[in-house]
Amino acid sequence: MNRFSVLTYAFILMVLSIGVIYSLPNLYPAKPAIQIAYTDSGKSADQSLLNQVEDILNGQEISTESVGLKENNIVAKFNSFDDQLAGKAALQKTLLDQAIVALNLEPSTPQWLRNIGGGPLKLGLDLSGGVHFLLEVDIDSALDNRLESLLNEYRKKFRDDRVNVESSRKDNKNLLFSFVSDEDYKKALKIFNEDNITPLGTPLYDLSSNSVRNLVDLSYSQSAVREIRDYAVGQNLMTLRNRVNELGVSEPIVQRQGSNRIVVELPGVQDTTAAKKIIGKTANLEFRLEAASTTSRLRKEEFEFQDKRMGSAFLEKNIIVAGDRVTNASSGFDESGFAQVNITLDMQGGRAMQKATNGNIGRRLGVLFVEQKNKSVLIQDVDGNDVIEQSSYIQKEIISLATVQAVLGTAFRITGVGSPQEASELALLLRAGALAAPMKFVEERTVGPSLGKENIELGVRSIIIGLLSVIAFMLFYYRWFGFAANIALFANVVLITGFMSLLGATLTLPGIAGIVLTIGMAVDANVLIFSRIREELKDGKDPQTAIQEGFSRAFVTIVDANVTTLIASIILYAIGTGPVKGFAITLSIGILTSMFTAILGTRAIINMMYGNKNITELRV
Repeated sequence: MNRFSVLTYAFILMVLSIGVIYSLPNLYPAKPAIQIAYTDSGKSADQSLLNQVEDILNGQEISTESVGLKENNIVAKFNSFDDQLAGKAALQKTLLDQAIVALNLEPSTPQWLRNIGGGPLKLGLDLSGGVHFLLEVDIDSALDNRLESLLNEYRKKFRDDRVNVESSRKDNKNLLFSFVSDEDYKKALKIFNEDNITPLGTPLYDLSSNSVRNLVDLSYSQSAVREIRDYAVGQNLMTLRNRVNELGVSEPIVQRQGSNRIVVELPGVQDTTAAKKIIGKTANLEFRLEAASTTSRLRKEEFEFQDKRMGSAFLEKNIIVAGDRVTNASSGFDESGFAQVNITLDMQGGRAMQKATNGNIGRRLGVLFVEQKNKSVLIQDVDGNDVIEQSSYIQKEIISLATVQAVLGTAFRITGVGSPQEASELALLLRAGALAAPMKFVEERTVGPSLGKENIELGVRSIIIGLLSVIAFMLFYYRWFGFAANIALFANVVLITGFMSLLGATLTLPGIAGIVLTIGMAVDANVLIFSRIREELKDGKDPQTAIQEGFSRAFVTIVDANVTTLIASIILYAIGTGPVKGFAITLSIGILTSMFTAILGTRAIINMMYGNKNITELRV
């Protein structure tokens, strides 16, 4: 009696082994680091930049663990966050716009653990430090832009279809049209009704008309407004997720909050201004025909090529298509092996491109890359201290000027974009570089690395105090049974750490609270079991039967109690954000591991202590 099969013991050992292995990387915490890369995305970090970085850090007597090349960047590791921040300030003052200097956390996990997917616990903003932004998407602006675009589209359509419009204008959230005659009114109404049919069967517009005065009042339907809102927030969300990657942050959080807000958390980033500029960065494309030599100066502009060796060229001021009409973009190679970007436009953009190129075969089509850039200048403040003054400007450069050999439509390619890396980055910016609607910063917080370090120390201290208190109580009150429960408790903490690391869950300060709570809950199941064993002994059962009945009869109660708590934690995760999710994840994993260690782990230890033995007296 009270013995597990070999398979059961093997299963317990397997689970514990997984927990131990994936807990090991936490003995190798991530090192504070700085990532340095050339501002020119087409240029990889080289030995020259590496030597310059080393000279700057050595000149300022800043202690480093290592400085070396990693992929296309330079990574400098430090022994403390203070050295990291000092290193960043020194590098920025010297390098200025030559290179991007970003704070980072560099893993120090042994390679054999990385090969099996092992890594330390990811720390949230409140533990690693960084910046927190809450941004609100301006849905009204997105709707206004859609209405303006729709108004211009219908003006053009009516001209092409020879529908005489007396007046057309935008009035608040409505478009108002007045037509010259009854015939024009009927033609326009037919066009509106045809466009109002959507694949899902829901109306795109709310139409009201006055046949007497030949008036049409058009506004987006509620379903269309929701679609515009969801598209704007979704597009901005995707854009921000790609933009924060430039910061080199180990575990950024970019997620939607409510109907029109986005939360951005950048652990390890301390420069709020730099982070805001990265988040607000704009990048776009403009397609323009090359201006003829006879074109008036008022109708053309001169732009430099991105490849400075090619000089400059004049393009027409009229923009055929902008980047907001790009629905997809991917990088690839042409027949000669040179990098290219494959572009797909929406229907409106395709029609505009087709119309512009139809009568201009043989002319050259220019592709302008439009980017908001920052300029850094080292100045002295009133106290004589060196400070970096930053300003922004719009830069437009020609990345391609190729002859139109056939009529272009919704799909075509851009050549002459430079290296494969530049082509890939351009495709990325086109897919997610344009914001669908403006955003404003609603909330902004900065958490320093020293505060994060203090939070970790306090959190670990609370876990240790809670663990020792529970251990002392269990040993005092339940003796050898308490000893078995304590071993299972240690195993539970290891399993929580291991499985959180394996799943890539982010540990936050509320998450530490969840671990402390789990420690108490872990022995709660053992208390129920041991109390049940005591009751069975009082009823005159022999020790072996009492142990058997204690575990089996307490099982249902333990499962019911933990499942209800698990449901609550799942709800917290579903509706919560940020730290609340962190608490829910930790609590959920803790509930599952505590059930495993309390029901199987403790039982296995007690079976090895008392199983199949002739026991005359049992003290619980």
